[in-house]
Amino acid sequence: KRRWAFKMPQNDSQMATLVTQHMADNGVHTVGFIGFTDAYGESWWREFSKLADVRKLRVVANERFARTDTSVTGQILKLMAAKPDAILIAGAGTPAALPQRPLVERGYKGKLYQTHGVANADFLRVCGKDCEGTYLPAGPILVAEQLPDSNLVKKPALAYKTAYEKAYGGQVSTFGGHMWDAGLLFTQAMPEALKKGQPGTPAFRKGLRDAMETTTNLAISHGVMNMNAKDHLGLDQRARVMVEIKDGKWKLQN
Repeated sequence: KRRWAFKMPQNDSQMATLVTQHMADNGVHTVGFIGFTDAYGESWWREFSKLADVRKLRVVANERFARTDTSVTGQILKLMAAKPDAILIAGAGTPAALPQRPLVERGYKGKLYQTHGVANADFLRVCGKDCEGTYLPAGPILVAEQLPDSNLVKKPALAYKTAYEKAYGGQVSTFGGHMWDAGLLFTQAMPEALKKGQPGTPAFRKGLRDAMETTTNLAISHGVMNMNAKDHLGLDQRARVMVEIKDGKWKLQN
């Protein structure tokens, strides 16, 4: 069913693996979860709860909220009553700031985690000082300048960042990077596809698909791709880093 489909963004399971690892390595034993009521929240709950169990993290509260909600007071009170060592907010974009603010305002002292769905400047603007000290997994493009020179991702990530900011100004988001990476994938596959047929022909399309499927060690702004017939994502652990929000900016965690 997915023979002709290729995926650019990291899987939630890859990001959840990093989150649970960070929790376990930093003294977290009990966790509260609050996520969107939609597919995004459910996907994160499925992956996070499974990996939390593997790392012996006990989930003591599981709450939901809608993207359009204006208050989550009831859910926050339940989360705080459970007294978890950390809370994961599984949301995306600026709505993910909704649970964060009341948790901070009500004095929650545990660790706060968000997902890669908030990796953009708008989230920082809306959440403001209430997001200080929050951890999240993200594509390495988010902290491209902070990557060591030995990291294969640094060069393509900085290439996109520089090109975007020159053309549009402002700050790049991780989301635009996925489209840039799709362009890199096409560019690498194109020469092989042209050997099979002219653009617009079935032979060319099949050649392009086949070439993409055999992508090897392609450094992109979000990681390094190695695809095969059973893996049309091709990203490994190099496709995510742990980031902390510090002084209103993204800071790479070593």
